Amino acid sequence: MKTDALIEQPTLLLDADRARANIRRMAEKARRQGVRLRPHFKTHQSAEIGAWFREEGVDRITVSSVSMAEYFAAAGWQDITIAFPANLRERERIRRLSQSVRLGLLAESAETIQALDGALDGEAGLWLKVDVGTGRTGLPWDRPETFRPLLAEARRAKHLRLRGLLAHAGHTYHAAGPDEVVALYRQSVQRMQALRDALQPEADAELLLSAGDTPGCSLSPELGQVEEIRPGNFVFYDVQQMRAGACTVDQIAAAVACPVVALHPERREAVVYGGAVHLSKDTVRLGERTVFGLVAFPGEKGWELPVEGGCVTRVSQEHGIIELPAAAFERVRVGDLLCVLPAHICLVVSNLRRYLTLDGQWIEAMG
Repeated sequence: MKTDALIEQPTLLLDADRARANIRRMAEKARRQGVRLRPHFKTHQSAEIGAWFREEGVDRITVSSVSMAEYFAAAGWQDITIAFPANLRERERIRRLSQSVRLGLLAESAETIQALDGALDGEAGLWLKVDVGTGRTGLPWDRPETFRPLLAEARRAKHLRLRGLLAHAGHTYHAAGPDEVVALYRQSVQRMQALRDALQPEADAELLLSAGDTPGCSLSPELGQVEEIRPGNFVFYDVQQMRAGACTVDQIAAAVACPVVALHPERREAVVYGGAVHLSKDTVRLGERTVFGLVAFPGEKGWELPVEGGCVTRVSQEHGIIELPAAAFERVRVGDLLCVLPAHICLVVSNLRRYLTLDGQWIEAMG
């Protein structure tokens, strides 16, 4: 691997060609179907990588925090939706943001709408959060009466303009396979449409639908009657996405290079410098095993295919325990690097904060 000499600690490797191809594929799919792509930037968190999306015609983005919105606003993005329920303790920062960008905010209570409107002196867009089956946040799609107080408050608002309904079908991540992912995505869109039909007569403007998750948007042949999609993980993909059938192994664009610090032949385990503070504690179920990632050897073009039977079985703060089959274990020496394809990439980026491309360039993420 060309970058071997640059790596001393756990390092997030980036195959820029794969990432660009992933971006291009999703942008083309949305364009063909007349749906706006508003990608979620919480996955890569990098102004430089964000610029790759601009090359594909993307001019609107999603983020998960006020801090992230500020970071990407400073990088020149002018249309930003914070797809996280508005935190009223950040009202002053939200107010300042709304003066410099076209800001979208998320609410699921009339009290939040009222408080936000009172804090703003410019204009911001308002999205109502819908729970289409994930059970995390949002009001239930099949109880339109719970949305009516929000609609009434939105009509009274002076600084908030109601945009529509927003949902994340996060339960697609737990689907058994591609067919179930597609079915769940389609069901989510249908539920949003049913809710819109129930609420539209009481809204002052057309209610738009904002949907999308990486498994659903990657696998569904039809994106459905929505105005925009907000996948994020597709820029890199990971083992969870591969398990769901949302990507192939050669579309995974990021891996963590971890130094080998100890070997235990009696257990065929390698200990790497790469634990929970690097790989996170996200897992994926593969057959009868729950693992933190798959393992590959470094290769001339980044990393080889994952070792069959090789996986990260345990993590503590700094330690990662990698189990390898006998033939693969014999290839490993203390001081070598092993590449971990993480179960889920988003928290890995948050932990490591910068990338090393396969041609030896460093790319920074937000601090």
